[in-house]
Amino acid sequence: MQSYDVIIIGAGASGLMCAATAGYRGRSVLVLERSNKIGRKILMSGGGRCNFTNLHNTASNFLSDNPHFCKSALSRYPVSAFIELVERHGIDYHEKTLGQLFCNESSKQIVDMLLTECNWAGVEIQSQADVTQIQRESTGFSLASSAGRFSCTSLVIATGGLSIPNGGATDFAYRVAEQFGLQVSPLAAALVPFTLQPQQLDKLKQLSGSSHRVTAAVNGSAFTEQMLFTHRGLSGPAILQVSSYWSPGDTLTVNFFPETDLLTELKQQREQRPKAELSSVMGQWMSRKMAQVLCELFGFSGSMADLSNDRLQQVSETFSGWQLKPSGTEGYRTAEVTRGGIGTAQVSQKTMQAEAVEGLYFIGECLDVTGHLGGHNFQWAWASGVAAGEVV
Repeated sequence: MQSYDVIIIGAGASGLMCAATAGYRGRSVLVLERSNKIGRKILMSGGGRCNFTNLHNTASNFLSDNPHFCKSALSRYPVSAFIELVERHGIDYHEKTLGQLFCNESSKQIVDMLLTECNWAGVEIQSQADVTQIQRESTGFSLASSAGRFSCTSLVIATGGLSIPNGGATDFAYRVAEQFGLQVSPLAAALVPFTLQPQQLDKLKQLSGSSHRVTAAVNGSAFTEQMLFTHRGLSGPAILQVSSYWSPGDTLTVNFFPETDLLTELKQQREQRPKAELSSVMGQWMSRKMAQVLCELFGFSGSMADLSNDRLQQVSETFSGWQLKPSGTEGYRTAEVTRGGIGTAQVSQKTMQAEAVEGLYFIGECLDVTGHLGGHNFQWAWASGVAAGEVV
């Protein structure tokens, strides 16, 4: 049986960050990865260019039963620290919208950077090593895996959540947590597209591929970004963001004109273009096809001259507050993250160690910390990985 100071299960963003941090402290570190590809989810992210952090990252960009839990790690390893690491490795990057930073070339650059850091820190990485058993010992932990048996003083679980199963996601972290008596809060797919009821979808499917800037709101949380119609329902940044706050049965509200006084605009158009059809007028502010389909869906028609003030008020209120109940989401298959997770009340916010199990640590997505879209979940991975790596 080979012995190490630290064994990290999971060679993703948080696991590799933790490994390098611990290795630079002189700890002997082994990373075990069940798949044959290191950093698969990193490689898939950001359309292959990895949205690796966000310039505007704060604790307010995260959902958790304890919204304060993430503050310590994020403050000790801020966005600027990771940007410095990226720049040190000569990786060119650019800002998209809302502070989102992407590699200019490829997500592989981030994986290569992390592997280089691990190499410099003396970390060993073993892929295709499926851990089948973990036992608590007097001096730490012993592990049985498809790659052999190992022991360690500190054990770090960095296997992520349930999102994107074809990226290697499993429920391993939650099973380990339950094995050692930690509670796991209810899990749900987050940052995920909505599906619609068949009757509604039948009327909207011809808009598949069309997008429009909206404000999507549910349960008091609202996001103003693009919404995309799909052949299954609704997607795009605004929808993905608000999905983290949605539960089955909740009503979603979509405002197609978040920055426009639509009623005033409609009254002006009635004066200027009395003979124009309503759908033609609406087609000035969204695609003509979208205007036609939505007017039909909402039951509005006729020329502007035929529309009374009350009717224009109805048009304005409907387009500015379309209410619908999604039938569900596309689930973990397309979800970017998992909402919920290992309860943070049982984990140290400074070290990520399980309060009741000395030497056992949980980092990254498996914890009940869910970031907004746009690089925030990666920043949590880097920060929580460093937090554990500094103490294991």
